[in-house]
Amino acid sequence: MEKITALCKRRGFIFQSSEIYGGIQGFWDYGPLGVELKNNIKKQWWHSMVKFRSDIVGIDASIIMNPKVWEASGHLKEFTDPLVECRTCHQRFRADKKEELKAHEKTEEIKPIDGKLFTEPKRFNLMMEVLLGVTEPKTTAYLRGEITQGAFVNFENVVNSTRVKIPFGIAQIGKTFRNEITPGNFTYRSREFEQMELEFFVREKEANKWFKYWKSERIKWYESLGLKKANLRFRTHKEDERAHYAKHAEDIEYNAPFGWSEFEGIHNRGDWDLSAHKLKYTGEEGEFTPWVIETSGGVDRSALFFLINAYHEDKDRVVLKLHPKLAPYKVAVFPLLANKENLVKKAREVYDSLRTEWMTAWDERGNIGKRYFSQDEAGTPFCVTIDFQTLDDDTVTVRDRDTTKQDRIKLPELVSYFEKKLGK
Repeated sequence: MEKITALCKRRGFIFQSSEIYGGIQGFWDYGPLGVELKNNIKKQWWHSMVKFRSDIVGIDASIIMNPKVWEASGHLKEFTDPLVECRTCHQRFRADKKEELKAHEKTEEIKPIDGKLFTEPKRFNLMMEVLLGVTEPKTTAYLRGEITQGAFVNFENVVNSTRVKIPFGIAQIGKTFRNEITPGNFTYRSREFEQMELEFFVREKEANKWFKYWKSERIKWYESLGLKKANLRFRTHKEDERAHYAKHAEDIEYNAPFGWSEFEGIHNRGDWDLSAHKLKYTGEEGEFTPWVIETSGGVDRSALFFLINAYHEDKDRVVLKLHPKLAPYKVAVFPLLANKENLVKKAREVYDSLRTEWMTAWDERGNIGKRYFSQDEAGTPFCVTIDFQTLDDDTVTVRDRDTTKQDRIKLPELVSYFEKKLGK
């Protein structure tokens, strides 16, 4: 993880939020490469969920909603984590994270005489309060603890404004806020993060069928973008750890450096949410309350695991073998020598012809070897070098990130070459 965090800062993927003022725990900023990676993940998710399906529509709900939403959904009462405090150093931990508690016990040299290092667990609500209004008393509202409720409170609006019929889904990507007790493991456990969720509305008798379907679809999606199958698994929630709305829940976990860790959940929410908001659906069989199968993935956690999965060391070369669809830059263009005006001019022409089609980097710093290594660390799949031969025969060198193999390609064929390699 130290190598990953160092790479993320060095190459502009992820920075500590407010770093010049000492930072703030549990909040992160995404740099030039990081925002491209996140956008690419969201784009691929949206394409698979909405663009290329006829049974799912998208929305973008507000971050702040009427507080009655959270009362009805049960979040103000049930959206909690168990909190314990170390009686020696007064650091706080989640009581359900047993490995973290054991690790902390080993660090405490002085322990209470009664042998109880931690206080008794207390339930801690994760909702973040926000005050609205310009005069006192102000109205208490909440930053949403999940994006899910936006889909449920807009259920009737979606049904009435579109032609969707059950089974159908509502997809959404957006920011979420939680008062995490112990943020940690880099961006994995944060207080502000982004979710990509699908609420799929079905008939009760078909709930199990659709649960199995979405389990299969979601793990195949991650595998299609390069996550190693051996590092992925499903874990079923025990009855005492399921969320208050869940009839059944399973997590997709990744084998991270800090252990198997959840980054997407598939939940059978039953009719909890629509019943809580007193919403029904009228179909051919009359009026009824649909059940909901949910897929809830973390954009930030996915980005972190894609980075970990892609990280490779090849002697003195660090390579991010990101899937081309996720790579921040698809192509980098270099003049062989930055002090040769004719090479730079030709390289600029090539750069301009490619950047309208794909995210393209320009680099003229240092020697060509260092530029290759720099792009390897950034995850750029291909580098194009304009050299003196280019001026003679209109060909360029194209280097492959993963194999370091170099091909000589004619300039008029360069766009079609990358179309085959990268798509549009």
